Amino acid sequence: SQAILTPHALYISGQLPALPSGELPAGSSMGHKTSLCIANMRAILEAAGSDLSRVVKTTVFLTDMKNFAEVNEEYEKHFGVGGAPKPARSCVAVHQLPKGVEVEIECVALPGGGVKDDEEGDEELERRAKG
Repeated sequence: SQAILTPHALYISGQLPALPSGELPAGSSMGHKTSLCIANMRAILEAAGSDLSRVVKTTVFLTDMKNFAEVNEEYEKHFGVGGAPKPARSCVAVHQLPKGVEVEIECVALPGGGVKDDEEGDEELERRAKG
């Protein structure tokens, strides 16, 4: 599943740096790849009626820790904005990731409080999960 919504949490599976078409952009910077992972998380959060400000935990998977600084620079543009607390975060070096990507990000968020109410979000999440 792309995500599981419970009454108390929204669990989002690892998101790859893919365009909405599913294409993986070749030759883009780690900052751009990180922004794509976060954009994909944002789309799922909003579909479920939540948003980035309600993310409480992220896990970043990197195939090379030399990319941490560039990933972190982009990550900080999206979390802790406007005085919102930054989520707890783990960063893990891995041997490889699906489809040969260099970064993948997963998260846990609080449900609701986002751009859609919970009922609309549930329907949208189910629609997205079916493809």
